[in-house]
Amino acid sequence: MKRKFFLMSLMITFIVITLSLSVGSVFIPIKSLLFLSPMDEYTKTILFDLRLPRILMAFLVGMLLASSGNVVQIIFQNPLADPYIIGIASSATFGAVIAYLLKLPEFFYGIVAFICCMVSTLLIFKISKRGNKIEVNTLLIVGITLSSFLAGFTSFAIYMIGENSFKITMWLMGYLGNASWNQIVSLIIPLIFSSAYFYAKRNELDILMLGDEQAHSLGIDIAKLKFHLLIVSSFVVAYSVAFTGMIGFVGLIVPHIMRNIIGPLNKRLIPFVLIYGGIFLLTCDTLGRIILAPVEIPIGVIASILGAPFFLYLALKRSRRK
Repeated sequence: MKRKFFLMSLMITFIVITLSLSVGSVFIPIKSLLFLSPMDEYTKTILFDLRLPRILMAFLVGMLLASSGNVVQIIFQNPLADPYIIGIASSATFGAVIAYLLKLPEFFYGIVAFICCMVSTLLIFKISKRGNKIEVNTLLIVGITLSSFLAGFTSFAIYMIGENSFKITMWLMGYLGNASWNQIVSLIIPLIFSSAYFYAKRNELDILMLGDEQAHSLGIDIAKLKFHLLIVSSFVVAYSVAFTGMIGFVGLIVPHIMRNIIGPLNKRLIPFVLIYGGIFLLTCDTLGRIILAPVEIPIGVIASILGAPFFLYLALKRSRRK
């Protein structure tokens, strides 16, 4: 079953990428994409300079956000947990805006965003740590409070920017229109590093799902492990936000659905979370490009429209169980 599902996933990925390359304000025939018919220079420019970088960017960011969301849900043992809820994304957004205000090169946006995430994560852990354990409820409350606080500062910074505020506002809603090959290269590094790290920690992640007491009895340093996992998650989200802005619900929806299909074991779960994170976000971007074409809807708006009802469904489902 797993082998068939994997092959089906690869087929879905190919179909979604092909359709995304084809549709838009300018239609590119699938025959041309498969090199079965010639392309003029104008079409080649659209394909290789605009659409292909954007599609790869959407897929890579989807992979990053979904893998981070999977880890955050395991840390909190809560399917409603998301990197955006605990303040990681708001910290990254604040850092990226600061980098923009300081007129730093684009390469440093992710670095400054990550530094802000690190400071926020250290602060949250300092407040919520009790001995060798992390008080999850305290951590969530502090994260939400910090998120609101930084969102206020970010809004003020955007207000002070003035004439370029529209560009920043579009970025905040999740925008991939400025995707470039340099950005893709910058995202591949955190993707490889984080995926390798999370997969190396797959057994520890499985143990964490049993609960803190069980994990502690098996010799796991819970606070240290969760801190390291959150640091890597912060690194992932920071680089995603720096290039694409705020895109919510990817880390909520994809891990939850994949866990129900594949099962909880991270040995199998992590690869499929990566694949379907990319598929989900690329689908959102494609819909954003074609619904009101040639006008584009920010990818974050589409993701929120699809994700908010799913979040409400999960919340009601958990409430009924209790």
